Amino acid sequence: MILLQLFLSFLQIGAFSFGGGYAAMPLIQNQVVELHHWLTISEFTDLVTISQMTPGPIAVNSATFVGTKIAGFPGALVSTLGCILPSCIIVTVIAWLYMKYRKMESLQSVLNVLRPAVVSLIASAGLTIIVSSFFGELGISIETLKIQMVIIFSICMLLLIKWKMNPIFVMILAGVLNVAQYFITQPFL
Repeated sequence: MILLQLFLSFLQIGAFSFGGGYAAMPLIQNQVVELHHWLTISEFTDLVTISQMTPGPIAVNSATFVGTKIAGFPGALVSTLGCILPSCIIVTVIAWLYMKYRKMESLQSVLNVLRPAVVSLIASAGLTIIVSSFFGELGISIETLKIQMVIIFSICMLLLIKWKMNPIFVMILAGVLNVAQYFITQPFL
């Protein structure tokens, strides 16, 4: 039964996550955190981090991670299959339709309407991750603000936007800074 639930949950995610991996994050969060309680919000944040650090699409990596956690290798297999199956079918059909009707003005209008919706899904996922990273699960307040995370985030944004540094280098630097701040702030035993 759990394998069927995993397959159907990730089938829904795969079928309705227009705009790529970042746009799928709210859908994944809804399925795995809120509906089925397979992960906590903290584990979901870790899932996003792991999905970013591993090769492949975020939604597929997330499906594999959740499937493995819930039902081992069979869970990973059915979750991943559920996630990619709609895309394979939809992309094949859309590619055929696009090649046939690409010059139609109404098709271009539909694509223009979908863009703002995709941007809002990406922004929603980003805000969820930022709030979780800056405040944890205890709620948004000055007492729960993790100032070290705000500083690391600010440094990374500055490096990415102002100096246009390689994102891989920035991710490594963020990890090093987080480990360094952990050892600096933790008392020695």
